[in-house]
Amino acid sequence: MSEKAVILYSAGLDSTTCLAIAGAQGFTPFAISFDYGQRHRHELNLARANAKKMGAVEHLVVAFDLRQVGGSALTSEISVPKEGVGQEIPVTYVPARNTIFLSFALGWAEVLGAFDIFIGVNALDYSGYPDCRPAFIESYQKMANLATRAGVEGKGRFTIHTPLINMTKSEIIKQGIALGVDYSQTHSCYDPTPDGLSCGYCDSCRLRLKGFREAGLTDPLLYTNS
Repeated sequence: MSEKAVILYSAGLDSTTCLAIAGAQGFTPFAISFDYGQRHRHELNLARANAKKMGAVEHLVVAFDLRQVGGSALTSEISVPKEGVGQEIPVTYVPARNTIFLSFALGWAEVLGAFDIFIGVNALDYSGYPDCRPAFIESYQKMANLATRAGVEGKGRFTIHTPLINMTKSEIIKQGIALGVDYSQTHSCYDPTPDGLSCGYCDSCRLRLKGFREAGLTDPLLYTNS
């Protein structure tokens, strides 16, 4: 019987690839998504529709409202920047988001008896978010084993898997294609149209399009600028 693993799954390109990798490594994937007050629903709707199709044996959607905190273009009325990836941490950074997401994943993993958590963070082709760096993941993993009953009682050791962290976007896409990922059922845009059409200009769209271009492939999604 394969080991259970909790996979943070947003229906984005990276998290979907991460879900496929966990399955390919022999884990039984349990997907967790978050309805956190994000400004658009398309990604979450895709996650609800496709988690099990993408390999999850169970899909949990946790609801809470980060709009009460604000401070991000994804959880407030701040405009999503469209001028390209810069050097500073952009306003699309959501304060403490991965810390919060991992905490829910850790709690569910402990209940499931799972000691493996997968998250699709990336430290190469990304927008510079501090909670996507190896140092953050290493610190969180240490904390997870200090802050849980399962960890303290020695029932197992929690491991935070980051299989994409040192990959370029094109390498991630090639890996996903090799594993049979259907990227037409993913979404990356920070500011899509009401019917889910990607803008093509936000950081996430630019990085995604760059990845497909460098992989020598065509992105199956439709864009407003295509």
